[in-house]
Amino acid sequence: MQLDGTVNLILLYDNDFVSRNSVRLMGRRLKHILEVHQPAVGDTLTVGRLGGLIGKGRITAATSIAVEMEVALGKAPPAPLAINLVLALPRPKVIKRVLLSIASLGVKRLDLINGFRVEKSYWQSPALSPAGIRDALVLGLEQARDTILPEVVQHPLFKPFVEDKLPGLIRGTLALIAHPGAGDSCPHAAAQPVTLVIGPEGGFIPYELEKLVAGGCHPVQIGARILRVETAIPFILGRLCP
Repeated sequence: MQLDGTVNLILLYDNDFVSRNSVRLMGRRLKHILEVHQPAVGDTLTVGRLGGLIGKGRITAATSIAVEMEVALGKAPPAPLAINLVLALPRPKVIKRVLLSIASLGVKRLDLINGFRVEKSYWQSPALSPAGIRDALVLGLEQARDTILPEVVQHPLFKPFVEDKLPGLIRGTLALIAHPGAGDSCPHAAAQPVTLVIGPEGGFIPYELEKLVAGGCHPVQIGARILRVETAIPFILGRLCP
């Protein structure tokens, strides 16, 4: 029985390798393989090394303690989106979904920023711990058969980000702010790399919008509907991608 085709990628880490081409998996991935794939010796799974190549893993042993595989890696991961995402920090229960989503979609740079409508308590959420961020991103990579972790940078102060960090971030890109009521429509199939700024639910306040515009960003709108941030992100990314 072959298990290729519809399975998600099993992400491999350096410490999984017991030899050059052999891995031994335990913990969450073992549980997933045993319960979802129910493999037999000789079956193959799609695997990928974190930060590296994708390939096949042939199961050589499967017990309740560990799964062992011989792996052959030779395929590059999917191309990243040419989009940097700047996002006003959403609610903790939303940020987990956002991280998984952007990793699945191929965004490789996410800057989380503050704003007047961002609750201060959001910055203390366990979802923003290094482990919380990594866990959500890994799930997104496994979903999309990717191996390259996005970079996530946190900016708890709005003004220093706009004045000191934004100019370098948007250099060489089409810098857009998704803002309700903006005059221009969001472009389709952008012909150059994009830096996309999305505000909190309720949008940026006028001061923040003015600072972003002064920093080189152009406001655009996506229609009359006001979308939740986790809905707006994939909608706008799909629109911008060529």
